Amino acid sequence: MNFTHLHVHTEYSLLDGSNKIKEYVARVKELGMDSAAITDHGVMYGVIDFYRAAREAGINPILGCEVYVAPGSRFDKDTGTGEDRYYHLVLLAENNKGYSNLMKIVSKGFVEGFYYKPRVDMELLREYHEGIIALSACLAGEVSRYLTRGMYEDAKAAALRYQDIFGKGNFFLELQDHGISEQQEVNRQLLRMHQETGIELVATNDVHYTTAEDAEPHDILLCLQTGKKLADEDRMRYEGGQYYVKSPEEMERLFPYALEALENTHKIAERCHVEIEFGVTKLPKYDVPEGYTSWEYLNKLCFDGLSERYHPVTQELKDRLEYELSTIKNMGYVDYFLIVWDFIKYARDNDIMVGPGRGSAAGSLVAYTLGITQLDPIRYDLLFERFLNPERVSMPDIDVDFCFERRQEVIDYVVRKYGKDRVVQIVTFGTLAARGVIRDVGRVLDMPYAQVDVIAKMIPQELNITIDKALDMNPELKKAYEEQEEIHYLIDMAKRLEGLPRHTSMHAAGVVISQKDVDEYVPLSKAQDGSITTQFTMTTLEELGLLKMDFLGLRTLTVIQDAVGLVEKDTGVSLDMQKIDYNDKKVLDSLGTGHSEGVFQLESGGMKNFMKELKPQSLEDVIAGISLYRPGPMDFIPQYIRGKNRPDTIKYDCPQLEPILKPTYGCIVYQEQVMQIVRNLAGYTLGRSDLVRRAMSKKKASVMEKERQNFVYGNEEEGVPGCIANGILEKTANKIYDDMIDFAKYAFNKSHAAAYAVVSYQTAYLKYYYPVEFMAALMTSVIEMPAKVAEYIYVCRQMGITILPPDINRGMYGFSVDNGAIRYGLSAIKSVGRPVIESIVKEREENGDYTNLQNFIERNLEQVNKRAIENFIKAGALDCLEGNRRQKMMTFARIVDGINQDKKNTMAGQLSFFDIVSEEEKKEFEIRMPDLEEFDKETILAFEKEVLGIYLSGHPLEGYRDIMEKMATARTADFQQDEETGFPKVIDGQKAILGGMITDKTIKYTKNNKVMAFFTLEDLVGTVEVVVFPRDYEKCQALLNDEEKVFIQGRVSAEDDRPSKLILEKIRSFEDIPRELWIQFPDREAYGEKEQELLADLKQSPGKDSVVIFLRDVKAMKKLSAAYHVEITDSWLESMCKKYGVSNVKVLQRVLKNL
Repeated sequence: MNFTHLHVHTEYSLLDGSNKIKEYVARVKELGMDSAAITDHGVMYGVIDFYRAAREAGINPILGCEVYVAPGSRFDKDTGTGEDRYYHLVLLAENNKGYSNLMKIVSKGFVEGFYYKPRVDMELLREYHEGIIALSACLAGEVSRYLTRGMYEDAKAAALRYQDIFGKGNFFLELQDHGISEQQEVNRQLLRMHQETGIELVATNDVHYTTAEDAEPHDILLCLQTGKKLADEDRMRYEGGQYYVKSPEEMERLFPYALEALENTHKIAERCHVEIEFGVTKLPKYDVPEGYTSWEYLNKLCFDGLSERYHPVTQELKDRLEYELSTIKNMGYVDYFLIVWDFIKYARDNDIMVGPGRGSAAGSLVAYTLGITQLDPIRYDLLFERFLNPERVSMPDIDVDFCFERRQEVIDYVVRKYGKDRVVQIVTFGTLAARGVIRDVGRVLDMPYAQVDVIAKMIPQELNITIDKALDMNPELKKAYEEQEEIHYLIDMAKRLEGLPRHTSMHAAGVVISQKDVDEYVPLSKAQDGSITTQFTMTTLEELGLLKMDFLGLRTLTVIQDAVGLVEKDTGVSLDMQKIDYNDKKVLDSLGTGHSEGVFQLESGGMKNFMKELKPQSLEDVIAGISLYRPGPMDFIPQYIRGKNRPDTIKYDCPQLEPILKPTYGCIVYQEQVMQIVRNLAGYTLGRSDLVRRAMSKKKASVMEKERQNFVYGNEEEGVPGCIANGILEKTANKIYDDMIDFAKYAFNKSHAAAYAVVSYQTAYLKYYYPVEFMAALMTSVIEMPAKVAEYIYVCRQMGITILPPDINRGMYGFSVDNGAIRYGLSAIKSVGRPVIESIVKEREENGDYTNLQNFIERNLEQVNKRAIENFIKAGALDCLEGNRRQKMMTFARIVDGINQDKKNTMAGQLSFFDIVSEEEKKEFEIRMPDLEEFDKETILAFEKEVLGIYLSGHPLEGYRDIMEKMATARTADFQQDEETGFPKVIDGQKAILGGMITDKTIKYTKNNKVMAFFTLEDLVGTVEVVVFPRDYEKCQALLNDEEKVFIQGRVSAEDDRPSKLILEKIRSFEDIPRELWIQFPDREAYGEKEQELLADLKQSPGKDSVVIFLRDVKAMKKLSAAYHVEITDSWLESMCKKYGVSNVKVLQRVLKNL
């Protein structure tokens, strides 16, 4: 008997199905079935993966979807409650027309009918029914829902309605049996309905996982989805463990009374055949001006650009341009280049900063002449074939960086130009990754957090790690897995769920631009923010031949543009960053000092040290620096630096290598060099050499060995002469090939590095020549991140740049330049939005400076509320007006109320007192500032911290800087993730001492009613979270107060994708750090004379601080006994200094290695 599963949920029924596509297809084949379906809930995320896997295994893939049908119209948002909000219905594509219609139905469910779920309605089903076979679905289907309620006639009417929509023979009544009593009853009624109406039956099993053993991990997955624990009584579950891929025999045992229904499944499968087309590009057309074809227009633009960019235009340049253009034409990408040229032109015309290029596109002369890239590929030896290889047809990939703030404008332009149905963003899937899935499963099993945390942290933090790999790598984890029963169970369950998609999100930059409406080729869905995305990921879209563009927002471009604007405003110099001197010795030398904070790609600690060693002398060195400073190639850094500093040590294996490797001092740094070596030494074509490069970077051993033969000995049939024919010894050729394999694993795309080096150099140039403007623009770009602002303020102070507080009469939206200093940006003040600040600045620019508090409030009352005024005062932005902060805090509310009252009177038509008196008399009645002292320093600092997120006019810990630097073994910044590696500097379990001030303390009670605490410790550069467990809380409770300045000793607790924490073990107040009083005498004799008097003075102030006597002539010291320990108070110390001389009395802090 033949049977096919027609109702199947895969991993793409997110958090509801744990049936992994590859395992599912393998299981179907193993059970001897020749076809299988995919019908995920409301989505088609997995259809292409399933289609490919099934075809590979020789299984006929049936593409479908279990859709949600709204009881009324898909546009109604309030129909039905609970289970009546929608019904289920299984749709299967019979042919290509059906597949196309299915995509339309599913897309419109998201785009038009989303309410809790993506819902479709009868109208849609009617419109797009052609080529689709429908099944009545499970107990949640409309027909079954009526039957469970005993409404047979309504159920029959619904079934006939579906038959009417899809056509006779295209709608089937679905029998299911998972051991649920309701299903037995529904099945009986369905048999009766079949007899009465003639509608055929099918039998299905509602598959949610692959094998019977997967019922447990699947139950855990459901808990993950619903946020429940396994032990919870009241939660969603699939009872009975029957939702797996059953064999035809098992299905026959379930439905002995309906064998025909089983046969029908296979009959349906035989009707279903969809052919999906891969690799055929579906590029949109670009509208060219009249009188041109797109090919002619592209030529015109390129040759115009060529004569603009090169003087003179040599024949060699023309030949290269023509060769590139003909390759582009032959591959069918003419319109592609015009589309990219057009939106980049739009950005430039609208003053939206565009990056100099990124990725391999920078190797194309066509891209350079069109202005898509700003980097001369001839000057930097960049290869076109690395971008478009005539011997390997693949989609070109031009990624474009735009100014971070205005990137969306470019996307909006593209949407307007090609139509909103043809331009959509791309979906990505977040998966249950190794560490995360262990934590998730542990939570569902209700295991102690600490126990699960230990196991999760045993998984190494590296790319593409899996639990199996971790078990091989970490013996400790393997031991726990083998010896502890509950850990064994935890890991087994986690392994079954690992890799399942967890949620969808939107690709940060990818956009699809298509020839027709996108839903002709791909189903659509809706992202959280309501924007439309594809249901297929980027790689799938490329395989289907759709054009994908990356519109990236690069913060650095915004910084460059803002800095250039500030320079022009401040100095009148109009900079063109394309025309600056890229070989400026002073700029290059500044990079070699290691002070490259804020310089693109070069600001991490490791990179600064590397630049110090490298001392770049040209842009080539910066390009190499960016390429080498990555895991892997770092091993070649010493060799590179040696070659640069001592050219006599460079050895080339054969003379042909010299011109290729000279710019990089004999090292192979770039993929382009690998391509040039195989071309110049062994006579490969550049296209073929790109294939060798790909094989090497992907570590394809078999291809590499075959190519070794060709490289060394040549291959006449394929037209490769080989090294030996070129006069290179066999041994030398093999050595060169080995070196290439070694380097090519890590070699970097030079085009990408070169484009980024240009941006790095531009930022370094601005920082060197216009430091104040550059740092102001840099801080504006991170204004939302107070910790980063604080870091850059620290850098400014080291550079000798003064930071001025925000000022209502001088400040702007962002950080600005004010007489050689940086004025704090008004937008950094909390609770004050951009429109408010812009209107305050506009009012000031149009009508002059604000003269006093009343004047400021009167002119801006429409925009500012009391909260905003209060925050302006606290931030010091109103210090330029008469009165101190305390006076203003006392009076501003009365001013606001007074103005509002006047307004009310005026509206009521009453004259106020002020309408009849003269200007002079009015002044008399203005609200006067009360006579009050300014707030103390501590309060002012606390206000700044509250409204700016940082301390501006000083720091409460400034006076303790020395002792903190001596005592602390780590800084809070070491607990943050490093931008480059993604990991903090401190490691899990490491012991550390930190100094700082306690803020934001919260108390929690454990299950056993014990008290524990969490608080933030702040030092001079940032903050870290500290955890205090109950046993330590009791001991140190007295010191855990807000604003308390303390040293904390503890161990580091690393977190996944978050800053690390510190677990407190010991705590000590700054005041309690032992001090020593040193008293100096010229010699023993002088000491002897004063000894008794001195001891009496010490007795005046008994305490815990020890006393040391120092004899200058013999450099001897003597520590007095504990009986003479003192308490060093300010007044007593002053009297001691008077008596024994200021230069002879010193107080030293003792540095403790242990608190």
